[in-house]
Amino acid sequence: MVRTALSGIGRALRRRQAVFWLVTVVVFAMHVAVPPIVLSLARKPADYVTWNPWLKRLPDFVISGPGSLRQRLDKVWDLALFWFSSDNAFGIEWGFAVTTADLARFAVMSLLIGAYFALWWHLREQASASRWRVRATGQGGAVGALASVCGLATGGCTVMGCGAPVIPVVGLAFAGLSSGTLKWMSDLSTVGTAAAMTFMTLGVLYLGWRSGRLERR
Repeated sequence: MVRTALSGIGRALRRRQAVFWLVTVVVFAMHVAVPPIVLSLARKPADYVTWNPWLKRLPDFVISGPGSLRQRLDKVWDLALFWFSSDNAFGIEWGFAVTTADLARFAVMSLLIGAYFALWWHLREQASASRWRVRATGQGGAVGALASVCGLATGGCTVMGCGAPVIPVVGLAFAGLSSGTLKWMSDLSTVGTAAAMTFMTLGVLYLGWRSGRLERR
């Protein structure tokens, strides 16, 4: 079963490279762009964006920095790579930073969604002779779109000036929430991100298995 799924995934990605890369790039860009856009519209427009100037010293730090290699890699994993922010009369109105961990999560989720839709598109054409299968793949596309939106909406974001280090995108527009509410939203982000990734992984494997079975026939 796993072999059939992997075979189906490989064929679909080779034959639907345009769909795979288009969806992957669009979803990745949305992960980076949506939080500052939401904050700009709901609170105050962004007026500053920059890369971490320390990044030019990163290779030297990894090779010969203080502490063990594992400690250095742990620091790099949590390193803020770039950020957006908006100032007010008292300091920072809001800030959104993308860390190495955030970027890796964005990339993995984007690749999963890209693979899902490449498989869905490929399977839809494979099964065009069967009404039942076409209807099923159509529903699969709607489910994939819903999972994509949920993954983006609940994905954690490193936020400055909001009272919690990581909260879901849907909570970025709110200011003045209680610490308990922010803690709940942070927990929701962790669970939602894990659930979305798990669901998309299972979806990719299932569609790959169905595609592999049709190829054999």
